[in-house]
Amino acid sequence: MSAPGRRSSTFTRLLRHGFTDPSAAERLLDSVELMHVRDDPVLLEALGATADPDLALLGLVRLLEAQPGPTARHELLDTLIAAKPLRDRLLGVLGASAALGDHLHRHPRDWEALVTYEPRDLHPGVEEFERGLAEATDPVSLRVAYRRCLLSIAARDVCGTTDIAENAAELADLATATLRAALAIASAAAPEDAAMCRLAVVAMGKCGGHELNYVSDVDVIFVGEAVDSADEDKALRAATRLASHMMRICSETTVEGSIWPVDANLRPEGRNGPLVRTLSSHVAYYQRWAKTWEFQALLKARPVAGDIELGEEYVAALEPLVWKAAERENFVVDVQQMRRRVVENIPVAEVDRELKLGPGGLRDVEFAVQLLQLVHGRADAGLRSGTTLNALQALAAGGYVGRADAMQLDEAYRFLRSMEHRIQLYRLRRTHLVPEDEADQRRIGRSLGLRVDPVAELNREWRRHASVVRRLHEKLFYRPLLDAVAQLAPGEARLSAEAARERLVALGYADPAAALRHLEALASGVTRKAAIQRTLLPVLLGWFADSADPDAGLLNFRKVSDALGKTPWYLRLLRDEGAAAENLARVLSAGRLAPDLLMRAPEAVALLGDGGGDGGGLEPRGREQLEQEILAAVRRAQNAEQAVTAARGVRRRELFRTAASDIVGSYGTETQPAEADEGSLVDRVGGAISDLTAATLAGTLRAVVRESWGDTLPTRFAIIGMGRFGGHELGYGSDADVLFVHEPLEGVDERTAADAANKVVSEMRRLLQIPSADPPLLIDADLRPEGKSGPLVRTLKSYEAYYRRWSLVWESQALLRAEPVAGDEDLGRRFVELIDPLRYPAEGLGEDAVREIRRLKARMESERLPRGADPKLHSKLGPGGLSDVEWTVQLLQMQHGWAEPGLRTTRTREALAAACAAELISAEDAATLDEAWVLATRVRNAVMLVRGRAGDTFPSDVRELAAVGRYLGFADGHVGDMLDAYRRSTRRARTVVEELFYGA
Repeated sequence: MSAPGRRSSTFTRLLRHGFTDPSAAERLLDSVELMHVRDDPVLLEALGATADPDLALLGLVRLLEAQPGPTARHELLDTLIAAKPLRDRLLGVLGASAALGDHLHRHPRDWEALVTYEPRDLHPGVEEFERGLAEATDPVSLRVAYRRCLLSIAARDVCGTTDIAENAAELADLATATLRAALAIASAAAPEDAAMCRLAVVAMGKCGGHELNYVSDVDVIFVGEAVDSADEDKALRAATRLASHMMRICSETTVEGSIWPVDANLRPEGRNGPLVRTLSSHVAYYQRWAKTWEFQALLKARPVAGDIELGEEYVAALEPLVWKAAERENFVVDVQQMRRRVVENIPVAEVDRELKLGPGGLRDVEFAVQLLQLVHGRADAGLRSGTTLNALQALAAGGYVGRADAMQLDEAYRFLRSMEHRIQLYRLRRTHLVPEDEADQRRIGRSLGLRVDPVAELNREWRRHASVVRRLHEKLFYRPLLDAVAQLAPGEARLSAEAARERLVALGYADPAAALRHLEALASGVTRKAAIQRTLLPVLLGWFADSADPDAGLLNFRKVSDALGKTPWYLRLLRDEGAAAENLARVLSAGRLAPDLLMRAPEAVALLGDGGGDGGGLEPRGREQLEQEILAAVRRAQNAEQAVTAARGVRRRELFRTAASDIVGSYGTETQPAEADEGSLVDRVGGAISDLTAATLAGTLRAVVRESWGDTLPTRFAIIGMGRFGGHELGYGSDADVLFVHEPLEGVDERTAADAANKVVSEMRRLLQIPSADPPLLIDADLRPEGKSGPLVRTLKSYEAYYRRWSLVWESQALLRAEPVAGDEDLGRRFVELIDPLRYPAEGLGEDAVREIRRLKARMESERLPRGADPKLHSKLGPGGLSDVEWTVQLLQMQHGWAEPGLRTTRTREALAAACAAELISAEDAATLDEAWVLATRVRNAVMLVRGRAGDTFPSDVRELAAVGRYLGFADGHVGDMLDAYRRSTRRARTVVEELFYGA
């Protein structure tokens, strides 16, 4: 038994050497197996140098216990103490891999494979591994031999004899040798099949690229041909049996574990296609049916087993097709969608730990490199490498990637791959998740040389490298585009003009020559402005490319920059406030309306920043704030025209704010995802534009009255909002539907009052439509009594007399959305009191009135739909569109508003919710109508944002249609899905309308 003082000293030494459980370690050191070497400082130092000293010591004791006798045990210990190479290799493996420790325990003499290194063993190739597997004659012995070879690869890895690139290449070579051995075993078991066919095994993925992991599916494609005059069908069946047997040998699990799964799902038609095809069948498929990602996968194709000559013919036949993939019409869209799908399929709980597929992960590097290869490898054969790091080096040498960027990306990729390898090495399990357990993180950190605080250092380095990958992944495609048009330091490679044009085409730019001119204008020169632009543009170009119209985004950015280039805060805002640059990119490439509004006053860019400009960011301002600002501007103006010009300027700025907020909310940004509640987006836009219109009318009214009458108009005057205006549902292209009502002041005769009121209306309409840089505000009073033939302005008494004697049911329906918006508040309130009995008639509508409403609706559907328009895609008048939903809701309001206070609202969605709460409509039907109304409203808003002019149906132009789709949340290439979703939503709504409105 050890003395207490000695035990305390040993305990301290164990802690100092990195043991986390010194008590357990001390017991192991006191075991019979280690008794005569337990105090040897060499052993303790070597254990302390491993990734996990506790694991290494336990593995050593187990290995000693498994030796066939004392002599073998002493032989191992003596060699271990005397030979530093073996000590480092064996203990290094035992401290990094519990799985290889288990293998050594099952096969205790395999440690001898680590005793010596002959020169040829430093970096063994396929032939060396084939010799190591030569004695394997069945699946079990192949697995044992495979693990023995893996043991030597892991030893070189953990001792630093190989770097990550060499380590991955060795694993790929071992996989190649294993596939050959497995095929030989399968052929020996079925010599008749082997004699009948030629079978080539083509490695894909990481095995094909010479960059395999410790544990990974080995992706393959099989090519088969008949030998001589053999029957082709019989030969293919024989080849399929051989291929299947080979796959089982590698994939099946026994007491020795499995080697790895052989995955043939990258073959034509995937798992639904035949396992083995002839060369001509492969070529025919790729010429006619293959998708873009299949050509991307072929970048790494490499013959590895079976008939190598046939495999080389396969690669040679398909290589020309690979380098034409970037010319495919939807190349960029396809590649981007594939990357998005990968990210979207990561479970939310695992995103932050996903080393391979997550943001800033290994796939980002591989994806960016492969994309650049496909674009530029057509003309530059030097880029055609299946190995990521070799391809990255070639891209840098050719000037397609900046040298500094390539160096950083290379370093980050090596670190992340090393992490991945050490994670997999521990249990030899296929995983790309960084473990959450601190002990696991400690082992990984120590294995990578992080010894001061392994867990903290590992996480810090991991996040740093992931951040580098994320940043460079975004700019990798774009930085060289600037180098192509900017002056470079002597000796620096630059992207040729032709290569730059090719890259822009691949990114979706329709006019690459114009795009290069814009880049040159923005980024050339040695000024501070050009330097900041060169910093901003790589990321901005990526955001533009992620839109439906990259050309428009870049052109608009140049226009804004030209207008504000000398303004000191502009570029500083974009550089220093992360949200501002991305918001601007989204706004400038989303369509015509927002950029047109911005170009008229580019200083509104300030609204896009985190802190916002005048009024604070993109959040729409309330009615009270807007009215205060406009009335203050009116007071400062010298005359009515100046006052209304100022009011229209505020309106233009706030329209831009609302449009920008809508675009950012609909598209989302990297830091802020798109808003899930589309109804809230619609309500916010409708409310903001309606409040802005009301404030503008209030200011214009004040300016006109002050100009001609001072502060006292001879008649009380009120403006009543109608239609979408009264319902707080205005869109970007909506007119202001209104009624004008006045009431002479005491002592003023009616003619004088009427003349004054008509002059006010006439002047308001004129001033709000004067041609200027600001968009006009059109006032539409056609819903007044007698329509266009009736007087523009009536007294309250005249309205009362008309509605009492002449009012038609459609006028009562129109008054459902009447709400005072400007002018005399008391007069507006009394007008509402006057019309309430009309729009919410006591005891509801009679049968005649209901029939009349239905007749009017049917007539409108047949007469007002534009000629040639597709009714199913018309957002206003089509089946299930705005009109259907609104007339259904309004019928419920007129029938039940007298008894249900909640229905007495001018807002469609609010009234629909109230009808549901009153059980006048089922929750399911209410949801169906609400969804259709929101979608149709968003379509109208999208059309205006994209085209810059109002429209009720989807655009016919391909780019405009794609932009509408992006606004509605559909990725590029999914326009058909958008139209299907619209038809499906409106079809369901029409079914509800026919039941509730028409009584069908």
